[in-house]
Amino acid sequence: MSYTIPFDTSYARLPERFYARTQPTPVTSPRLVKLNVALAGELGLDPSFLSGDAGLAMLSGNALPGGAAGIATAYAGHQFGGFVPQLGDGRAILIGEIVDRNGIRRDIQLKGGGPTRFSRGGDGRAAIGPVLREYIISEAMQALGIPTTRALAAVTTGQVVLREGALPGAVLTRVASSHIRVGTFQYFAARGDDEAVRLLADHVIARHYPDAADASNPYRALLDGVVRAQGELIAQWLLVGFIHGVMNTDNCSVAGETIDYGPCAFLDEYDPRAVFSSIDRMGRYAYGNQPAIGEWNVARFAECLLPLISDDDDQAVTDATESLTGYADAFERAYRRGLRHKIGLLAEHAGDVELAQDLLNLMASSAADFTSTFRRLSGVADTAEAAQATDAASAEGSADAASLRELFADQAALSAWLSRWHERLQLEPATPAARAAAMRAVNPAFVPRNHRVEETIRAATEHDDFGPFERLMTVLSRPFEDHPENAAYATPPSPEERVTQTFCGT
Repeated sequence: MSYTIPFDTSYARLPERFYARTQPTPVTSPRLVKLNVALAGELGLDPSFLSGDAGLAMLSGNALPGGAAGIATAYAGHQFGGFVPQLGDGRAILIGEIVDRNGIRRDIQLKGGGPTRFSRGGDGRAAIGPVLREYIISEAMQALGIPTTRALAAVTTGQVVLREGALPGAVLTRVASSHIRVGTFQYFAARGDDEAVRLLADHVIARHYPDAADASNPYRALLDGVVRAQGELIAQWLLVGFIHGVMNTDNCSVAGETIDYGPCAFLDEYDPRAVFSSIDRMGRYAYGNQPAIGEWNVARFAECLLPLISDDDDQAVTDATESLTGYADAFERAYRRGLRHKIGLLAEHAGDVELAQDLLNLMASSAADFTSTFRRLSGVADTAEAAQATDAASAEGSADAASLRELFADQAALSAWLSRWHERLQLEPATPAARAAAMRAVNPAFVPRNHRVEETIRAATEHDDFGPFERLMTVLSRPFEDHPENAAYATPPSPEERVTQTFCGT
């Protein structure tokens, strides 16, 4: 009995200038490395089918099931500030859309499926390293509660790809609520194709922002929705120390999901100027620059919508400018709330954000580890003394406080900050135990530390060993739980383990 996947690809029903019909290029010896069984269940797909021969043929691109679309989408984009009028899916092929068990339409895409019309001379393939990086970090972001594309499967191809040398080839099956980007709108706007911009906007409203359809100005409401989603998303990035690395407009999803995990990384020591991407030579996409870049990206989106917002050019600019002010509001609201919660402040009082920012400044001056600082501070909040000691002396003597102190060079400054923090905690109604639990729920013990990600990539690339990958995925699946047997995964890198550059891998 054959297995049928209920593909219903709405994007392929748009005019053909939106995409190029493309079939994946077959590979020689596909092998399933990892299947995301939980995600398969969400999609209503049978894991036993996906892990069998027919499923492997689909996940590798060797044979698509009936109803699959096989399209590469067209888009443009600002890359490091410079506009490129045609980019498009150069190695990614959308094979179909599925309405999942929650009624949400999801794209199924093969990344590394072979060349397309948009490959620009590239081979359309992916190496195992970038595939594992995207699998690891996208699923870690999901576990952290941050909107993201997902990884359904990773498959090796039995073939090599040529980058800096010969590397094992692989295909990632990526799932997204859609792959529509700011750059998708720019592709048509740059061509003066207002009809296509309108069709695309209507598609996005129906798919992602249905409430906008009932607004007096649906396209202004669409802009409001995208602006708000981006502001909230980037606030969440900062709160876990995430650096995207390549925030080009073609890597900015209008659905408000984190997309395109290339040279991304998580902070070890806190530094707002931190850059890991090997191609970000000027620091445009540094950790601390991400909020401003997010605002710049949605401004480019607003430009595309101007002809739809109003026939009067001046009115369109006025409305779009007003909408864009919502970005700072959405970002600041989400970021300030998140900072308060990271230091255990659930009630809002004057001076709370300044208190949190002073801690960040101390972290920066001591090069304190971002993830460890907040996790250990959560332990300090769990001491009974912390609720009573206005001078914080007894709490500072705890084992948790001692582990926190190890991260800071200026002990006097840390003590002064802890005293202010303990004094502020007196205004909180929660018990120390409840406060600590709330802090642990937002301050992860485990993130995909760069040296651990590189360790898994080396093992897979050099030795065909996926054991480190499996172990890391197990740890990252429950990032807010303490697991003493996995304590090494929470430890900052030693000097010789530090990773200072990450690579796109295209």
